[in-house]
Amino acid sequence: MDLLVLLTRYASLLLLLICGVGVSAPVVSAPSAEAVRLEFVPELDGKVLGDPAWVEPSLSGFWQQRPVEGTRSTQETEVYIGYTDTTLYVGIVAYDDDPSGIIMADSRRDASLENGDNVSFIIDSFMDQQNGLVFGTNPAGIEYDAQVSRQASGSMMGSGGFNLNWDTNWRVETHIGDYGWSAEFEIPFRSLRFGNQDVQTWGFNFQRTIRRNNEVAYWAPISRQYSLSRLADAGRVAGIETPAMRNFKITPYVLGRERTGNRISTFSDQDGGFDIKYSVTPSLTLDATYNTDFAQVEVDEFQINLDRFSLFLPEQRPFFLENSAQFTVGDPGEMELFFSRRIGIASDGSAIPIKGGLRLSGKVGDATNVGLLHMQADEVAGVVAQTDFSVARVSQEFDNRSSLGFLAINKEENGSLDGGPDHYNRTYAVDGQLGLGDDALLSGFVAKTDTPGLSGDDMAYRLSATSDTEEWSFAGSVTHVGENFNPEVGFLRRKDYTRVGIFGLNRWRDPSWGNLLEMRPHIAFRGWWGGDGLYETGFWHVDNHWEWKSGFEIHTGVNFLHEGVRESFEFAPGFEVEAGEYDDEELQLVLITDDSQPLSMRMTAKIGGYFGGDRVQMTPAINYRVGETFNARLGWTFNELKRPGNPETLRVNVGSLRMTYSFSPQISLQALFQYNDASDVVAANLRFAWLTSADAGFYLVYNETRDEDVGMFTEKRREWILKFSHTFDLFN
Repeated sequence: MDLLVLLTRYASLLLLLICGVGVSAPVVSAPSAEAVRLEFVPELDGKVLGDPAWVEPSLSGFWQQRPVEGTRSTQETEVYIGYTDTTLYVGIVAYDDDPSGIIMADSRRDASLENGDNVSFIIDSFMDQQNGLVFGTNPAGIEYDAQVSRQASGSMMGSGGFNLNWDTNWRVETHIGDYGWSAEFEIPFRSLRFGNQDVQTWGFNFQRTIRRNNEVAYWAPISRQYSLSRLADAGRVAGIETPAMRNFKITPYVLGRERTGNRISTFSDQDGGFDIKYSVTPSLTLDATYNTDFAQVEVDEFQINLDRFSLFLPEQRPFFLENSAQFTVGDPGEMELFFSRRIGIASDGSAIPIKGGLRLSGKVGDATNVGLLHMQADEVAGVVAQTDFSVARVSQEFDNRSSLGFLAINKEENGSLDGGPDHYNRTYAVDGQLGLGDDALLSGFVAKTDTPGLSGDDMAYRLSATSDTEEWSFAGSVTHVGENFNPEVGFLRRKDYTRVGIFGLNRWRDPSWGNLLEMRPHIAFRGWWGGDGLYETGFWHVDNHWEWKSGFEIHTGVNFLHEGVRESFEFAPGFEVEAGEYDDEELQLVLITDDSQPLSMRMTAKIGGYFGGDRVQMTPAINYRVGETFNARLGWTFNELKRPGNPETLRVNVGSLRMTYSFSPQISLQALFQYNDASDVVAANLRFAWLTSADAGFYLVYNETRDEDVGMFTEKRREWILKFSHTFDLFN
């Protein structure tokens, strides 16, 4: 079958699916409940039933989002909400008529909850319907917390931030019995942010997953296009008496490090520093850090760059991840005006010492978000001068998910490597979003940079519109980056371009399909034009996702690719792409098995053209777990490329093996092994962690890298790191 026939049939099927009529869920008003002052403090053993502290549930009655949207949950769930002078308590009883079917997938702190049974809830303590805190657990008793910021749509098209790396101090215990399982949460008020009223009403929603049925249910019903982050549809919990906030914590650390290799014999050092957290008001927090260290952070995963543009490596350092959405303006992964990896990390990935810094973040009043950050990176002789980084961010929230904000970033080098004047770089931006009805959102920003030696055409802007209904999602965006736009403390994947993006998706469910839960036909386009008008990159994607109630998925798609190359380049030695324009097509297939099973798999395969040649790309990943204690993931990326007129075939492999053993939710051993045959590099990272609180504990880290591609010999680098930190709560 030729490609034209295949595409014609595929487009016909896509049109048929889009024209289908979905089944709408009944409209249910947002529920409400009352918190109670507890006469007794719960024992916090997970045994909610029978504990005299819990008299009667505050709420019950959950609604399914899947598999049968709008119907009652197949199992009963009861939630108890209470408080004392210092602490918020939540008790959840997840009744189950088949306790043997409860699935426990992981017991590590902040591990994914999706692969097993779980309960979680979100708190909107300011009732702004945009920002919230998520707490969750599974039957193994893990501590799962996250921060939702800026945009509470909670949809696949939403631009709001979900920050899993936000951590605070709280406790949870669970218990499994013949009734099902239950959980008790103990959350100190000083770990939360809230207004100044003595008695408050907060936004709440609760989610329960019964994994063997792939069932997801909520207390306040959530339509299929949304998630727990959809605070606009959250319920209300009244009667919460909050105390005067007093929070002052100091976390000192000591560290020892030994390195060998890298053409040195042995290098050892010892170091120390501290972090401070102080609540200026119940809603505003000051963080200070001195001699900041991130030795316990995981290493970056290997990536392959087979095109002309920059790779994006995500931030993994806790200090910068906390409240990170407060400072986020841009187009994630393409253009970010503030990219914290520019602080303390050199262009080659090596660390630059950070002397210290301050951050003030939170709310002033009920609707004004503020964020101030100042960091100082030390000098590295011959590499970089001592540099100060400052960021100021203010945003005002309005009704219906709307906001208006301002961002200013300053980079100031103190000294010059070449003896010239001190270098600086500044970025200014105004951004906003406007909610339209319940499901649509307009958002955008305008930015300008100031760099010595660059003037004119130094602005960027972006305008986007999204709409998410129960059956349809649409998005469109236009982005422009000027030739001299230069956010040195940000990230630009490419420069001097105009980008247009269009996306449309239909969610189609029909009860007559039996075990087939949903089909999601969709089409997407992304196109980049250079400042000189050259059509640099085009990507048309036509696809359908087939999802079964068991969790199995198949994605079948066709991609149409365009590349305009100004100057020839090599993506590997001996494999040159000549200047010109290239149009290619490729078929794409994705297979996803049920990840609640002990053995699961995900594979993406692409076969087609690439810069006028041929490419086969395979990215299989196999996951294996033993109960909730051991998890392993074997991943592999394989590329085979052929160029016209070149008899050689390029094959590139990148492999990784990640293993985790959890002795308890606080004690774990992790290992990451990686191999890249394009650069002949093998790397290992082993990390033992014993957490004494959410953000402190004992860490033992071992790193080894073997580089075969350094001439006549193999270069081997080893590093041992021992770090201990402890949090002292001065007001407790």
